[in-house]
Amino acid sequence: MDVGSEIDQYIPRIQWLNNSNQLSVIRLNRLQNKMDILLADVSTGESKPLYTEVNKYYIPEPTDNLITFTDDGKGFIITSEKSGYNQIYLYGMDGKLIKQLTNGTNEVIEVYGYDQKGNRVFFKAFDESPLRSAIYSLKVDNLELVKLSSNTGDNSAEFSKTYKYFILSFSNTKTPTYITLNNDKGKRMRVLVENSQLKTILSNYDIPDKEFFTLKTSEGVQLNGYMIKPLNFDPTKKYPVLMTQYSGPGSISVKDNWNLGWDQYLASIGYMVVCIDGRGTGGRGEAFKKMTYGQLGYYETMDQIEAARYLQSLNYVDPSRIGIWGWSYGGYMSSLCLFKGADVFRMAIAVAPVTNWRYYDSVYTERFMGLPHDNPLGYDNNSPINHAEKLKGKLLVVHGTGDDNVHVQNSIELVEKLVQANKQFDMMFYPDKNHGIYGGNTTFHLFTKLTNYVKENL
Repeated sequence: MDVGSEIDQYIPRIQWLNNSNQLSVIRLNRLQNKMDILLADVSTGESKPLYTEVNKYYIPEPTDNLITFTDDGKGFIITSEKSGYNQIYLYGMDGKLIKQLTNGTNEVIEVYGYDQKGNRVFFKAFDESPLRSAIYSLKVDNLELVKLSSNTGDNSAEFSKTYKYFILSFSNTKTPTYITLNNDKGKRMRVLVENSQLKTILSNYDIPDKEFFTLKTSEGVQLNGYMIKPLNFDPTKKYPVLMTQYSGPGSISVKDNWNLGWDQYLASIGYMVVCIDGRGTGGRGEAFKKMTYGQLGYYETMDQIEAARYLQSLNYVDPSRIGIWGWSYGGYMSSLCLFKGADVFRMAIAVAPVTNWRYYDSVYTERFMGLPHDNPLGYDNNSPINHAEKLKGKLLVVHGTGDDNVHVQNSIELVEKLVQANKQFDMMFYPDKNHGIYGGNTTFHLFTKLTNYVKENL
């Protein structure tokens, strides 16, 4: 298929139209700020542009269901952030806009498909907040919107081929994953997974609650967060805090979903755990998410450091015992926060961290940073290896030597910078383990080490 003469480009998705004669080909330039959808004739290879979108920052990574062609061959449905929020649009096969199907600030997360017979689009979107999501159907002709999921929290769906039924997975902070079979009106037909055994087991334990809150920064930016207070919390006492975060572009860590794990364990042994979704995270529109473009790490660390200072002001927080940890992008952030916020953070744990944006996956990095030769300061100013000499607190670096995502070179280079800056630190490398650092006894060993490090240094 003819995809043009430009070699330095991406072809991230290819799919058949509703016939065997044509392919749709998504084409992205290397900067990923221009996307073309081409229609290609499979017998001749000739192609023509159907749709073009340009963004001054970047086009989000195309998904498998970015574009849905109608069964009658007259149009297609696509999502776009061009209104400032990710919404659904209907176009004709001449490439002209027929109508915008959704609007507002509840961004669309995923389009499940289009029911030609019922003239409905089925999709997942945020439910009045990035913390929660719901499943919807929308009539294309009159834009009648129906919420198909009844429970408040985190919802996702898988529809049958005819869209007459869907499997709904639901959870929130109080409810383990609950899976049901529903019809296209949202009516529950059958319970598939209730997790009753898990509920029975958990009823024998005291589990700390997750409390959601908002924080307004000195710049007037409202940030979402959650806090897990220790069991038998006493507001007259002062507790150490471990901040947890991921912070990557478009990600959301502060969610009303079932996520029982290390957070709750730490709270059960006397630590307060706090998570803040800073600027650059998702669910709040294009401006909030893309303001980090070209300078990953700048606003994100600023928000985490300011959140830590806010926590220091609380009567029940020990201001001298605040730490931060994360994995992957979160590990990048925790190390950078420790270096830049040396007066705030006592310790940090960085698991599989990116330490220099020049070492990471070019597709991902260039989407958010541009090309290295066009933006050298953006790449270097917020890379942890260039701030290693600022280390004051305790730092644990963890990496799998077989990491298939964040190459172990990232941690090795950081280690060398710390050594040459005469900074003491701790490290743990797991032989042949990939980015998830698991297998056999590995996960248990890793979290035992992380827990002990928190106990000894926070």
